[in-house]
Amino acid sequence: MAGKILSIVTNCWNEVENIPLFYARCKAELAKHPEYDYEFIVEDNLSTDGTRDVLRKIASEDPKFKVILNANNFGHIRSPFNCLLNATGDAVFYLCSDLQEPPEMLTEFLKKYEAGYKVVCGVRSGTQSSFLLECLRGIYYRALQKFAPGQNVIEKFTGFGLYDRCFIDALKKFHEPYPYFRGLVSEIGFKRCEVPFVQAAREHGKTKNNPFTLYDMAMTGFVNHTKLPLRLAVLTGFIIGLFSLLAALVYLVLKLCWWDTFQLGLAPLVIGMFFLGAVQLFFIGIIGEYLGAVWTQVKNKPLVIEEERINFK
Repeated sequence: MAGKILSIVTNCWNEVENIPLFYARCKAELAKHPEYDYEFIVEDNLSTDGTRDVLRKIASEDPKFKVILNANNFGHIRSPFNCLLNATGDAVFYLCSDLQEPPEMLTEFLKKYEAGYKVVCGVRSGTQSSFLLECLRGIYYRALQKFAPGQNVIEKFTGFGLYDRCFIDALKKFHEPYPYFRGLVSEIGFKRCEVPFVQAAREHGKTKNNPFTLYDMAMTGFVNHTKLPLRLAVLTGFIIGLFSLLAALVYLVLKLCWWDTFQLGLAPLVIGMFFLGAVQLFFIGIIGEYLGAVWTQVKNKPLVIEEERINFK
């Protein structure tokens, strides 16, 4: 075990108050494991609140604290993935810099890692987020599990975990310009275990997630790991066509039997038009999501553009 390097990896955007706490709590946890050497890798997405000054200060005091300063804000998907790919340790401990994922879980993760697990995933057993949001997340993960058979996507998993070097090397083989890391963990494989934890409230500041970023993450998961929505479009079209034919036959019989008294009325026509329009727009949107994913792959943009690196040799 002697001589192994542990990489502490995170990304940030406007976390000026959380970064010093993040560093202090991680260092306190690392002190419990002197058998490991360490490195920090923190990637900043063009913070504007003084976070970069704090990162520079810590890096000047600790040469093992490595910083990547991005030239722009490359988002909550691409930047963390790039940060992971730059880790050089034998094991990589990834967590968010807002401290909702406690650094104190490192000891528990290392126990599992030393027991032979290549991937140790932190899964939420509880959270201080809203009840409605947690219910929606549960529905999403169950749907993804059902619609992506064989993928074994981990429920209530955000990426928080400890990863062996062989897993990081496998990540580098996936040329994903817009990766869904949670799904890749399931897709790549290796011996894996799950460790429950309670997601804490943010120490400082406000969450950077909003309905758009959550929707973006959810659709990225679906598009990357299942074709079922596209096949549902075909199946739905067939079913609606069959019901429409049956309804037409029923109306024909009724009209022939009660020619003078049976009135079709406008309500069924209007309802049917709106229903078919909604179904068409829904599946056009689904097709658009897949086309957007293909367009992203074809453009093959780099994950990020880096402006500066600190303490990298």
